[in-house]
Amino acid sequence: QVQLMESGGGSVQPGESLTLSCKVSAYAANTYTLAWFRQAAGKEREGVAVIDSDGQTRYADSVKERFSISRDNAENILYLQMNRLKPEDTAMYLCAAGSYFGLSDISFGFWGQGTPVTVSA
Repeated sequence: QVQLMESGGGSVQPGESLTLSCKVSAYAANTYTLAWFRQAAGKEREGVAVIDSDGQTRYADSVKERFSISRDNAENILYLQMNRLKPEDTAMYLCAAGSYFGLSDISFGFWGQGTPVTVSA
C-alpha cells in the first residue's frame, strides 16, 4: 500500500516561487519512480516532472528551467521547487508513484489528493 500526501500549495503572484512537498508512505518507498502532475480547471491532467530511484529527472517543456524535482530518500519526501511562476501554472498539483519513468499518468498507480496552486496578480 502506497500513500501520498501533498502540501505546500497556496496563492502567489506571478514571478514568485513555491515549494511543494509530498510525503510518501510505502514499503521500499525509495524504489518507486515519483512524479508531479497538475490539472487545471477544465483541462486534462498533465505530467510536470518525474524522478526515478536513481535521481534521473525529466520535465515538461512548459516548466523546464523554472521547476526542479527532487527527492529525499531518507525521509521519503518528494519535492517540487517552482520558480518564476506564471498564471498558467495555476492548477491542482498531485504527486504520483509508480515504476515507469515518464510523464504519462496512465503509468502511475498511486496518487495523492493534491494541493492547489494559484498564480495571479
